[in-house]
Amino acid sequence: MSHPSPPAAHDRGRSAPTPPDSATWDHPEPLAVASAPVPEYGSGSLADLLPTLAAGMGVPGTTAAIPELTAADRNCVFLVDGLGWEQIKDHADEAPYLHALLGSSRGGTGRPLTAGYPATTATSLASVGTGLPPGAHGLPGYTVRNPDTGALMNQLRWQPWTSPKSWQPYPTIFQLADAAGVHAAQVSSPTFQNTPLTKVALSGGTFFGRLTGEERMDLAAEQLAAGDRSLVYTYYAELDGAGHRHGVASDTWRGQLMYVDRLVQRLAEQLPPRSALYVTADHGMIDVPFDEEHRIDFDADWELRAGVALLGGEGRARHVYAVRGAESDVLTCWREVLGEQFWVASRDEAITAGWFGPTIDQRVYDRLGDVIVAARDDVLVIASEREPKESAMVGNHGSMTPAEQLVPLLEVRS
Repeated sequence: MSHPSPPAAHDRGRSAPTPPDSATWDHPEPLAVASAPVPEYGSGSLADLLPTLAAGMGVPGTTAAIPELTAADRNCVFLVDGLGWEQIKDHADEAPYLHALLGSSRGGTGRPLTAGYPATTATSLASVGTGLPPGAHGLPGYTVRNPDTGALMNQLRWQPWTSPKSWQPYPTIFQLADAAGVHAAQVSSPTFQNTPLTKVALSGGTFFGRLTGEERMDLAAEQLAAGDRSLVYTYYAELDGAGHRHGVASDTWRGQLMYVDRLVQRLAEQLPPRSALYVTADHGMIDVPFDEEHRIDFDADWELRAGVALLGGEGRARHVYAVRGAESDVLTCWREVLGEQFWVASRDEAITAGWFGPTIDQRVYDRLGDVIVAARDDVLVIASEREPKESAMVGNHGSMTPAEQLVPLLEVRS
């Protein structure tokens, strides 16, 4: 039951407490942790893609985890940031080429992959590049607590700076492929060449920086042809940016999707012999209305702030770090206040449920929140003072709903 707010507190419109003499009080149960749709780690997640492709090229130390895929000598992964499965299905007019490829997804089964939890860029790119789920590679959110410093670390922007090798010590699939004699290359924006996230997630072989999407498509095709066995990765970010700023219902986002559709077709038409092109994404996206019912402001809510030392993650996938000794109280409060719209789990409950993968490395355990909160409905926990830019975004992602979690694995072969 929600406690009455003091006069200065922000009222989100929750129902007033039921009088204690009521005999008919209906108190809905919070969402069960076990009811969250856990990603398909080990058989159909982003983390399983590159190991499957590399195993098909004979790279030692890799395993073909996605059974529906057929091996090819030359493999190209084109990752479009924010291009969810549901968004392709819903926009046949803007993306006719992509829409026509839906049946090719996941080896011709017409099924998507799952991104992994949380469905956010830093986590997903690390899963793609290392072939590991978040509980192993250790980038389990947009911002998480660094146990060594006690401060939040932004894993997308890598702030404050932390040693990349100690934060993520595993080799990438590109490094394994390069060591095995496979021609490995990444073709992306020059901005990303020397970022820590690129180093921990996508390094290995040669990085080629190109500014325009057309240049990247043309060079990716050239790099595929540069080896008898090739593993090439290319990336496009602007669709995600349009979604965050304007929403997936906007003309700006639709225009970007049309451009992406043309880029994919341009690359597909240039594939050298014995090649497979896979078009995928790091997450999907949903638009969240700008009102108090859908955007719950942590900074203005005394109940949610009580006992909380740090608020990590992002609006639809929160890591909540409690003051020492207050972990149980924070879990109870967040579950009581938000449990009808969010899956609210303790750290150990989320681990047991497999949200971050089948196992958790010890170095990763304390990076996870004491309380972990994943949105089921079209709602956010924003922080208007701490995170003004993130709180103002129209399009959002991070949780385990189909619109965020399901990503394509569209396939074109030559």
